[in-house]
Order: sequence, then structure tokens, then C-alpha cells
Amino acid sequence: MTDQTKTSTYQRFARKGLSRRTLLGRASVLGLGALIGGSVPFSAALAQEPVKGGILKMGLGGGESTESLDPAMALAQVAFNVTRTFGETLLDVNPDGSLDMRLATDVSSSPDAKTWTFAIREGVKFHDGSDLTAEDVLETMRRHSDEDSQSGALGIMKGITGMRVEESNFIVELADANADLPYLMSDYHLVIQPNGGRDNPAAGIGTGPYRVVEAEPGVRYTFEKFADYWDDSRGHFDGVEFAVINDGTARNAALQSGQVHIINQVAPKVAGLLGRAPGLEVKSVAGRGHYVFIMHCDTPPFDNADLRMALKYAINREEMVDKILQGYGTVGNDIPINSSYPLFDDTRPQRTYDPEKAKEYYEKSGHDGSPIILRTADGAFPGAVDAAQLFQESARACGIPLEISREPDDGYWSDVWNVEPFCASYWSGRPVQDQMYATAYLSTADWNDTRFDNADFDAKLIAARGELDQDKRRQLYREMADILADEGGLICPMFNDFIEGVSDQIRGWEESGVLELMNGLAPHKCWLA
Repeated sequence: MTDQTKTSTYQRFARKGLSRRTLLGRASVLGLGALIGGSVPFSAALAQEPVKGGILKMGLGGGESTESLDPAMALAQVAFNVTRTFGETLLDVNPDGSLDMRLATDVSSSPDAKTWTFAIREGVKFHDGSDLTAEDVLETMRRHSDEDSQSGALGIMKGITGMRVEESNFIVELADANADLPYLMSDYHLVIQPNGGRDNPAAGIGTGPYRVVEAEPGVRYTFEKFADYWDDSRGHFDGVEFAVINDGTARNAALQSGQVHIINQVAPKVAGLLGRAPGLEVKSVAGRGHYVFIMHCDTPPFDNADLRMALKYAINREEMVDKILQGYGTVGNDIPINSSYPLFDDTRPQRTYDPEKAKEYYEKSGHDGSPIILRTADGAFPGAVDAAQLFQESARACGIPLEISREPDDGYWSDVWNVEPFCASYWSGRPVQDQMYATAYLSTADWNDTRFDNADFDAKLIAARGELDQDKRRQLYREMADILADEGGLICPMFNDFIEGVSDQIRGWEESGVLELMNGLAPHKCWLA
């Protein structure tokens, strides 16, 4: 293909941090042309002159001794933040939902949105001193497309029929049109590694502003500034230290005593009190995160749709939001999507606590009356044990014998989540509906933690990807939501705010509802006063 042919085939947009709504609007006019990008300022803090130097210390909950530095395996909060600190993806999602070019400098599509071209940034070095190439990108994506990798991004890689390199471009061929593909490429698992990480996926080598110095899973991680980092606007600290502190009280104490500058997962019940402590501030931002109870649809007794529905009617969502979130969140409706997402349909009736319907479905299920085991742990989400106990009480009033099994925090994400058939969990959400559904509810997704398998749902997901008419696309998402809420194994009682404690020594903080701790970019963008 000649350069002239490429210019006529691929439609391009200027990199102005366009929103997804703008993207879809222009795509409908130009035939799904090229996208988005470029950083834009989001707060007055970014206009300040960053101060270089110092060591950023963070206290993080959501870590365990079984963690790996392999980005494909990043699961809970600590692994996510570690991956984001040393690694980079082709694009990032900005707080306003637009896309920011990172290891890609340009993204374009064919008019039918089935062929996508990512121009790979030149002059970028990996922490081992090697140069980033389009081949590294290709091998990274190939590895995450391999079912043996058990990648958390496997679901979003489905539908890719071919990948190749042409000069410094990485090219993706899709079976079906997908206007959201650039958003999918921002998934935090898709950290670009030398040779795709095939030689040693857990080496912790990326292109980020900090390189891994020490990794002691479940205990601590240390990083030092990477001298050859390509972006002068990021990476202001000399080093970064993560202390794994799964106990919420201990995390709060570490922040108050000045041992750390930032903590995640501040429990709503103590957020107000912590925010009044001198020298620190509690940051809270609404987003796509949600606290859930998940059932394996293919495992007895949860393979019984009537029993699943009985449990959905047996939970008091309003009570849980009031008592667990205490104003730092909103009621869920048994789907992983809320008003933070583009094309959210707010006309779906809200499912409410209904003891009579719960009893009706429970009797219809024919369950033998034996205890239904719900596994939980403090580390599943802030207030998870209390939430499970509330669930137990409301279910008891419906005649449903729910029994709580309290599990240890260490090993919960490897031994309980996605293993046991009924447990407490959380999702941080994803930038777009396609990514959330493809990651966790597509039948072939590796992280399909409810074992949901519905051919109609899968077909509608594929159809929605290439639908240019926003009303038709919204309707497809509405139909998918109805299928999942009625037939799936997800009980989603609440959407949580991201609540974090931050020392007044930290500058450059920006609110981001994409994922916790500024979408994992606090070490990249913040600095010490």
C-alpha cells in the first residue's frame, strides 16, 4: 500500500483529547475515522511547576504474597498500581474520558473500523536499555491473545483476526467493526514489554518513569527513577515505595503518622474522621467502581436460575449503600454499568429488596435448604464482611439460609475469587461498556468470574461494537443489561466512590474516576511540595 493510498484509506483526526461522544459523532460522518489523543490539562494543579526529587511513599491495600510482576496477571489493587508504575500502554484514558497518546503517537482506522493502525513512538527505551519497536508491541498483543497466558485482557483481545507490523506501525485486523478498540488498548494489563514479555513475563521491565528495584509480594515494592524515560512531564520523584498494608486501620495510621504520603481504599465509615486530621485530605471521586457478590452460573446450586434470582431479590441495596458506603456511592442494579458510562440507559427499572419475590423464587428453585456459603474477606472491598452480614440478615428474612465464610486476606484473589462459586468481590470498572462486558461477561473471557455463557449476549456485544447509530447502540447495551441482570450470576448492590487519603505535601493531584489513585498514575503525575 502506497502512502497516497493510505492517506485516502485512513481518516485522521487531530490529537485534541476528543471525548468518546465526539469520536462517535465524527465517526458517523466520516466512516469511523481515526481517533483521539493528546494530553490536555485537567486542573489548575497541572499548571504549577512540578518539583523534582524526593521519595513518594504509598500505603496500599489489596496485596498478597502470590502476586506476580507479569502484567497479564495483575489482579488486585497493589498489582494494578505496581504495573502502572513501571509499565505503559499504547494509550491512557484521561479523567474526562478522552484518550491520551502514550507509546502510540497516532491512531487511525479504515472506514469500516475493522483495520486499525497504531504508529509507535520512537526514541523510547525499556528499562533493560533496549529500544521499543513495533515488534515488541506485536509480541505483547500476541501473548495476551494466547489463552495459555491467562491474561486479564484476553476477553478484549477476542475478535482480533490478525496483527502485523509495517515499518513502525502496529496494525490490527478485526472480524467485526469496533469503534472502541483504542480504548481497549488502554487496558492496564497490556503493558508493552521487550519481545512481548515472552522471555520472562514477570521480569518487571517496561518503559515507565520508574524501574523496579525490589519486589516482595505482599510486603513492599521499591522503584527508582528511570534516567532514560522519554516523557519529561512525568516521573518527578527520585523513587517510589509501596508498603502493602491490607489492614485499613493500619493504613490510616501510616498516613496520619507521616510514614506514607498516599493511601488507597479509605473505608467510608472513617473517611469523614480521617479528613479532619491535620496535614492530610481525603479525596473522593465517583466513577465506575462497584462492589459485588458473584455466583458461578455453571456450579451447583448456582446453576439454578431461580436460586440466583431469589438471592438477587433477597439483598437490600439501599440499606447496604447507606450503611456500607455512607454516602460515598450509589445503588447498583445487578449490572456492572452506571451513569459514568457513555450510552448508559437510565430507564431500566431499579431492582429492589422484595422478600415475597425472593421466597417465591427460592421455593421454585427446589433448593434443599442446606446452607448457601458466601465467602468474603476484609480485603474483598472496604466493608465487605459487614456487607455480607447485612446480606445474610436480609436473606434470612426471606427464608434463605445464607452462611458467611470469612476468608484470610492473603490468597483471597488467588484461592477464592474466580475459584469458589459464591464470593464477595469488586471491579474498578472500565472506560467503556464494551471493555467492561468483554473483560468479565463475554463467555470466552478469562476473567468471566460468574461463568456467564449466553450466546445472545455475546452476539449483541459484537453487534454493538460496530453500530454507528448511537440510539441503536444504546438499545443493544440495554438488551445486554437486561439479559445479564435476569440471567447472570452478578449481584451488584452498589457503585463505590474511589476514596483515598493524601498528605498535604502532595501536589499535582487530579480527580479521576477511571480507576483508583488517578488511574494508577499518581506516581507519574504528582510531586512533593
